[in-house]
Amino acid sequence: MLYTKIFKPFMFSLDAERAHHLTIDGLAAAPRIPGALAMLRSMYGVKPSPELAVSLLGLNFAHPVGLAAGLDKNGAATDGFANVGLSFMEVGTVTPKGQAGNDLPRLFRLPSDEALINRMGFNNEGADAMADKLSRRRNRSLPLAVNIGKNKTTPNELAHEDYRLCIQKLYDCGDFFVVNISSPNTPDLRALQHGDELRLLLSTVREEMDKQAASRAKAVKPVLVKIAPDMTDEQLGYTVDTIAGSGVSGIIATNTTISREGLTHPNRSETGGMSGKPLRDRSTEVISAVYRQTGGKLPIIGSGGIFTADDAYDKIRAGASLVEIYTALIYKGPDVFRELTEGLKERLRRDGFRNVMEAVGSSHH
Repeated sequence: MLYTKIFKPFMFSLDAERAHHLTIDGLAAAPRIPGALAMLRSMYGVKPSPELAVSLLGLNFAHPVGLAAGLDKNGAATDGFANVGLSFMEVGTVTPKGQAGNDLPRLFRLPSDEALINRMGFNNEGADAMADKLSRRRNRSLPLAVNIGKNKTTPNELAHEDYRLCIQKLYDCGDFFVVNISSPNTPDLRALQHGDELRLLLSTVREEMDKQAASRAKAVKPVLVKIAPDMTDEQLGYTVDTIAGSGVSGIIATNTTISREGLTHPNRSETGGMSGKPLRDRSTEVISAVYRQTGGKLPIIGSGGIFTADDAYDKIRAGASLVEIYTALIYKGPDVFRELTEGLKERLRRDGFRNVMEAVGSSHH
């Protein structure tokens, strides 16, 4: 209520990227303000409940709803985010070297469509700066994923070395890793989703993850691949086949879309990746296709257009074990985590499931 009545109107009066930076700066400062984290927890925290607990990738999640990459690009505000009700979060996308990203303006709201369009272009401070920030993290109870990408100036034939570098610099900082090859805002990045380039990239990533784990005499950390929603059925089939054969731990479906179908807001003409409600059905279709193709054996995190408990539940029933949000947080505020988790509990009870894991992929049975 506080968000929609006071905070959101103020934020929406500002340029979208400025509002984004204010949010991150505020949450980054919260741990230094006496009582701020406790206040966030009492306002937005989600109480653990056994029916929503998820055990996946060797990690424990209090409930299935996390935060997608793109909001906390540098890992600056993880302690603040850990207190607003989410169960895991992705930081990044991070690249080996810091880079400015694309020219401003590059982030646009489409309120009538409940969508965002961004062409940020992996703006971030680089892997060393992120490692420094994450090494100071106080709250380590939430699983944290580091989303990694390549620098804009790195040609695709050398892209695998950028992902290797990110892992080398950040291995100790993340509980799991996400290989981002599906942002539409880095030239030719999506070409890495196919064929030999994808095979080389994933074998390099696996090799480096194994090497880092072995040097610490510990089990290797999980790696997921984030895919685009804009592939044809045939392309998606090949891509999933390659990912499943590479031995990585899972798939995140999906990234933002270049489609503008059904949009009404004037900002629909802006280039970039679109996230939010209009992406909901397509991302659920992709989850369903991935689940079918892999026989439900490859873990899926569902992302794209989740605004309501029904949206989240549809993705879980389609095959996602976890889901993540971004755009809904901008439009609805941190209350959304409580709304989604309470709603999921109601739907599980209605359908006779004792735990959310029982519902995963249930629309296929």
